[in-house]
Amino acid sequence: MLATGHLMAQELKYTNCDNCWNPDSLGNHRVLVSFEDTGNVARVKINWRRRDVQPQLKRIIVQDAQTQQKINNVSVLSLNRESGEIVFEPVLGKGNYYIYYMPYKNEGRSNYPRGTYLKPETTASAGWLASFNTATLQPNATAKEIQSIDAFNSFYPMEVIATAAETKQLTDAHAGKALLVFPEDREYSIRMQHDLPYRWIQKGVGFTFNGTALKGEYYAYQLGVYALRSLHKVQVEFSDLTSADGYKISSKTMNCINTEGTGYDAKAISKEVDVPSKTIQALWCGIDVPVNTIAGTYKGKAVVKAAGIPAETINITITVTNQVAVNGGENEPWKQTRLKWLNSTLAQENKVIAPYTPLKVAGKTINFLGRKLILKEDGLPAGVQTFFTEEMTSFSHQPKNILSAPMQLLVRTSNNDTGRWKQQGLQYTHKAEGTVQWQSRSLFGKALQMDVRGSLEFDGFASYTVALTALQDMNLADIQLLIPYEHAAADYIMGLGLKGEKRPATVDWKWEVATKNQDGAWIGSVNAGMQFSLRDEHYVRPLNTNFYLQKPLLLPVSWGNEGKGGIRITEDKQTVWVNNYSGSRLLKKGETLYYNFNLLITPFHPINTDFQWSTRFYHKYENLDTIKNTGATVVNIHHATPINPWINYPFIEHRKMKAYIDEAHRKGLKVKIYNTVRELSNHAYETFALRSLGHEVYSPGKGGGFSWLQEHVDSDYIAAWFVPEIKDAAIVNSGMNRWHNYYVEGMNWLTKNVGIDGIYLDDVAFDRITMKRIKRVLTQDAHPGIIDLHSANQYNKNDGFNNSANLYMEHFPYLNRLWFGEYFDYEKNSPDFFLTEVSGIPFGLMGEMLQDGGNPWRGMIYGMTNRMPWSDNADPRPLWKLWDDFGMKGSEMIGYWSRNCPVSATNPQVMATVYKQPHTALVSLASWATADTETGLKINWTKLGINPARAVIEAPEIKGLQQHQVFQANSQLPVAKQKGWLLLIREVK
Repeated sequence: MLATGHLMAQELKYTNCDNCWNPDSLGNHRVLVSFEDTGNVARVKINWRRRDVQPQLKRIIVQDAQTQQKINNVSVLSLNRESGEIVFEPVLGKGNYYIYYMPYKNEGRSNYPRGTYLKPETTASAGWLASFNTATLQPNATAKEIQSIDAFNSFYPMEVIATAAETKQLTDAHAGKALLVFPEDREYSIRMQHDLPYRWIQKGVGFTFNGTALKGEYYAYQLGVYALRSLHKVQVEFSDLTSADGYKISSKTMNCINTEGTGYDAKAISKEVDVPSKTIQALWCGIDVPVNTIAGTYKGKAVVKAAGIPAETINITITVTNQVAVNGGENEPWKQTRLKWLNSTLAQENKVIAPYTPLKVAGKTINFLGRKLILKEDGLPAGVQTFFTEEMTSFSHQPKNILSAPMQLLVRTSNNDTGRWKQQGLQYTHKAEGTVQWQSRSLFGKALQMDVRGSLEFDGFASYTVALTALQDMNLADIQLLIPYEHAAADYIMGLGLKGEKRPATVDWKWEVATKNQDGAWIGSVNAGMQFSLRDEHYVRPLNTNFYLQKPLLLPVSWGNEGKGGIRITEDKQTVWVNNYSGSRLLKKGETLYYNFNLLITPFHPINTDFQWSTRFYHKYENLDTIKNTGATVVNIHHATPINPWINYPFIEHRKMKAYIDEAHRKGLKVKIYNTVRELSNHAYETFALRSLGHEVYSPGKGGGFSWLQEHVDSDYIAAWFVPEIKDAAIVNSGMNRWHNYYVEGMNWLTKNVGIDGIYLDDVAFDRITMKRIKRVLTQDAHPGIIDLHSANQYNKNDGFNNSANLYMEHFPYLNRLWFGEYFDYEKNSPDFFLTEVSGIPFGLMGEMLQDGGNPWRGMIYGMTNRMPWSDNADPRPLWKLWDDFGMKGSEMIGYWSRNCPVSATNPQVMATVYKQPHTALVSLASWATADTETGLKINWTKLGINPARAVIEAPEIKGLQQHQVFQANSQLPVAKQKGWLLLIREVK
């Protein structure tokens, strides 16, 4: 055991006893009691200073230390947060006994446990209870230590509470003050909001802080503010730090992350900090010590202010040593050096990312990779075109229109006036390789003014802010955004309560944000499409992946209009009309409504089929020689592994990770790691600094979950993923916030210092701004920066019935592969579902199957296999071997969706995709028939490039899939239910 400190007059120690007992039945804490008396009754008083509320509702368990046997004869005389008195039978006489005082059991799912604390029980016999008189029984046992199951669970020193009397004595001594300030070292994170730590009682109210910093280090410290009455607009002001020799550290190098910073979008933020009465607020301050600082002692002041009260001044003394910090101290995150990352602007400049090309403006047309956006005078799209071929690997000279006519914002007054807008002209406000911005103003008579601000980025993302301002009171029957899709670019739909499928002739959808994470749809064909999403100025990204209902969409004031708004889709011979309507309303003079919307123009880039064939994932931490021998080329390291144990915090075991990656590189393998934003491990060094930011980084919630969270985070959080084997308990992030800046910096650090080759994303809780930034840092200096995205099926109640592909489409331009399939049913869904929701093909991506190993025949229609060694039901190596034997690399993939596909099945329920090489082809057949069936082949020999007179058609033997068989061109092929064939057609001399 390692003693970590001393408290109490009786020398009660706080120690750690690493995994000395089973916490899942006894809890994480116990008291070591010594009994040196005689008789069958021991009485002990424990001054445990507990932070948990209502401790009297938790069970007390007593064991003898020698055998760990439970003692039944136990009586609790008193029990509160400050102390407890317990009587028990010392069954072994003199010696040591353990008192466990927070025992719990985990209920519910193992990965989402509900830690329930055991209630008090009565087990003492009546005879033993009658053997002593409480009134005359004196304490005859001594509490020696409070032990925790390990150091991570310890309450010492910042969660050992001051007593009510001690707190009163302290505050009485400072009567008349509105606040007290307790400077605190970075080593001891302030954790409690409602109790003073006993450490502060011992130290007293502080007016000085002393620290030692390295040159070039971001030096963090805390100012603990205890509000004696409610405080508003708390701020910290810093003076310069000066040395006796006149050297200076400028106040410009200092900040308080609680009151100011830089947002994830590079915009400056100022936070208003209010502190309720009798509450503690940790203010985390930092000094970015310049690397050229002259060593010495520097003194200055930090002034804590709040509205309407006298300021409190803290004298700051920092001794700067001659040592220079490595990487600004980033390599020592336990010193909170990385809090600087919260305000990072790394990789914010919108530089073009490969394979994209710079935007080019010609009049009202903006050209970008494989696509065009043509603007009207009012700033809205007049046309959208793509030049992608149906094979998705190259561009055509002939454009394909996505819109059949210009988009329009239509206004209809209560007397059915649908007068026209008078445009005042389009103006470009910004032209750069990565972003083009424009604006326009239009007038609807003398009644309405429409101000449009639009932007297009190099990947095909267009953002519109449309402000409608009433110039007079108006009764409106409707305001509509009309999107006229070209029929040929509207084969499929995904969103608005529809899974990826053939677009129905009509759709009638209404807003239901409380239960539906739906605000738009993707409509398109393979080589031309567009997603639209409707927003207003109050849009906040909702939570996803099991947590949507806890933070759903906000109903847009404009589009939603208190439930009157919706989307209606109809069609005629040429056009699919998407009518985004908002319904009737009264608009007062001067009132402004924001009819904002975003567009994603698809496909994003050509498909890199060679990457698909040559890049083979092994999704498990394993011996590298074992992995190499499978034929895999990239290793995905999940969390809860020895080199990446803590979810979304891959920094603690970085040395082990680097050693593994270095060895992998020597063997010709690449390594990617699990790291995303959605939830964060409780092992993050910055946990309590982030908690001090209120709900900026962590979502509000009902608390609960694993015991550590309940005991140390207390309440007001959402418990997320838990790994029982290593006791890793995550907390849900709150959406768009400064943790994304930290995330980008973390990726940069891992790329430069650990050598990761990319990341594996398990769902995503950040937007495209952050995605672009991480793609930039992951691909710097010729690093591969491979990103693959996994998503479980989001089309369910807890996720708000959204489509995974629709939800994450804004990230698709920067992904290398999809892994969509957990909880997807590969057997019951249609080819259209595979194509749109799983394959990635209409967006320039390719994917892999997950659930139960997938369906190899259907998967091959889209160039997909499963991933090793994730499923026991499927092994991709036989297909990998076929790919290598045939020569998939360099082949041309021509899917059933292309009019140029040279082979098709005569049975419409059997799909065919061709992989073409000179004088040879691999044909993939897969059946969606409900029973065993058969099909013939329709072969266009000219397109196939094979002389039919010299053609041989055979099914090569593939272990686990098919036996060798030879067919004729006019053969009827038997096709088993949910299966298919892989055929080689080759020309022999």
